[in-house]
Amino acid sequence: MKTNSERHAPNALLNLLVFPGWGSVRSGRRAAGLGQIGLALAGTALVLAWFVKEMSQYYDMMFFSDSKPRAIGWIGELGGALFVISWLWAALTSLSLFREAAKPNPAPPVISPGANTQPLEAALERELAAVPAWQRQGQTISRTYEFADFAAAMQFVNAVAALAEAAQHHPDIDVRWNRVTLALTTHDAGGLTMKDVALARECDACATR
Repeated sequence: MKTNSERHAPNALLNLLVFPGWGSVRSGRRAAGLGQIGLALAGTALVLAWFVKEMSQYYDMMFFSDSKPRAIGWIGELGGALFVISWLWAALTSLSLFREAAKPNPAPPVISPGANTQPLEAALERELAAVPAWQRQGQTISRTYEFADFAAAMQFVNAVAALAEAAQHHPDIDVRWNRVTLALTTHDAGGLTMKDVALARECDACATR
């Protein structure tokens, strides 16, 4: 998530140093930005028109001695005034953006324990019903598997280790000769998640191979 400074400061500089209104539009001030761009473009067009007319008069004087210059300076003056107005307007918007950039970033919303957990809890209960051999104790599910001997138990443990590595989700494993107990919880999430149920299913399938 971008900070206030990262979001607003570059757009303020675009207004001041590149073209009036561009940064305003990028920052979400669309109406102000389009107005600033419109004034800047109109001003630029008028200044260019003035320049072309002025130069054409000089060319006429060079080739036609009886040609007299006409006063058309107001076009350039109007164009310059429009561009200055657009820049000043953009500068005011930039000042507002700089103020926004200086504000501290809003703190993330605080979610009270248990808030909005009912749908997730109901979904977990439905998924856990599909693996009835696993017993739930608080935020952990566990199951004990029994095998013919120690070698078979260790073969299962090695298979579970491979599954856990592939999923990057590791159960607690307790081995008592031919009995293996697995316990699952998602520590990063602070409780049970669908990752635990998914790995429980894979372990069950592995035990029957």
